[in-house]
Amino acid sequence: MAIPFGLLVACFAAWGLAANMTDPLVKVFRSVFSMNNVQSSLVQSAYYGAYFCLALPAAWINSRLGYKGGVLIGLSLAATGGLLFIPASHVMTYSVFLAALFTLASGLSILETSANPFVMAMGPAHNATRRLNFAQAFNPIGSNLGVLLAATLILPNVNPATAEQREAMTEAELLATRSDELQAVMGPYVVLAFLYILLAISIATVKVRERPPETVSRTTSQSRFKRLLANKRYSFGVVAQYFNISAQTCIWTYMLHYVTETLGVSDTVAGYWLQCSLIVFLVSRFVMVWLMGRYDGRRLMVVTCVTGVCLALFSTVSANIVGAVAVAMLSACISLLFPTIYGEALKGMGEDTKYGAAGLVMAIIGGATMPLVQSWVMDRSSAAVSYVVVAVCLAVCAAYALYTLRLEDPKPAASAA
Repeated sequence: MAIPFGLLVACFAAWGLAANMTDPLVKVFRSVFSMNNVQSSLVQSAYYGAYFCLALPAAWINSRLGYKGGVLIGLSLAATGGLLFIPASHVMTYSVFLAALFTLASGLSILETSANPFVMAMGPAHNATRRLNFAQAFNPIGSNLGVLLAATLILPNVNPATAEQREAMTEAELLATRSDELQAVMGPYVVLAFLYILLAISIATVKVRERPPETVSRTTSQSRFKRLLANKRYSFGVVAQYFNISAQTCIWTYMLHYVTETLGVSDTVAGYWLQCSLIVFLVSRFVMVWLMGRYDGRRLMVVTCVTGVCLALFSTVSANIVGAVAVAMLSACISLLFPTIYGEALKGMGEDTKYGAAGLVMAIIGGATMPLVQSWVMDRSSAAVSYVVVAVCLAVCAAYALYTLRLEDPKPAASAA
């Protein structure tokens, strides 16, 4: 069981790599195609919008082919999306890059919808949330690698010319500059595609012990969704997950904007700030797994969310190096949230788990919508002020943690604390 679990954990790192290599593209495409913040934030809309669109089809795949089938289909589709960066870099059209990102993220949506409940099903139910936290702890390893690749292979190859300077270039000069920049964008995604292919082949050749695919239930989809909506722990969990992903995406996507605007440094230097923030995220994930062996995860979530609200608000009023450190430290505050909300929301779901898991992955649409809100605020004020959006998101997550504490018999929570 160790080898299948290890390969599954590698999937967590694999989608973290793609997500955080994509975050800097918002600023890259803004420069390459001379766009405003709202237009460039469509990168996140395409990426996270795919999660919303493919989560329910992924649940259908899991119910008929099992979790392993879902993982293999997800990796294959994600590899296709990475390879689509080759024609996109030659066409040099923003919409084609968005299509490639949508395809890549569609595969990752299926992968994530399959892998998360797969991990929870690979052992006893009483420690499923902690087991998921452990697997999710490897996600930041991929995230850090993604940011490192962006900071070393993509950002240094973006021409620092302003929009006005690009307008002054001849058509031939502009096309040559844009071609060089987009070739730099293409390379890491092609490598990523081959990584996904290798991972898919490895998983396909390993025998994984899993529950057999569900037989088609006589329960109608309508009654299933009614049950899900009536489950307040679950439905509030979906809302909390939406705001958690919103906060996470906004923190990392606009950290480059915050650092360059407040400290006056280059995009490359700002990329290293993001790298440091993700290292904080990585270390915090493992620390939280350790703490969950001693304290109730929901209580930890209250503490981290309230701390995050304070840091986000501080960064809005202190637009300097101390504020930038506060933004970087927000990664520690969100490190616990995704797997803990996921595990809490799916408690006691039984046969509805696969479709319930899809709803929680659909909540990743927050990464597509909330950056539009933050970029709108940024265009009208500043990068610092826009972090008030993050504070609101984390406040909602804190409310969910407090709500779940009320649902359980206080005895286990007391003993955990």
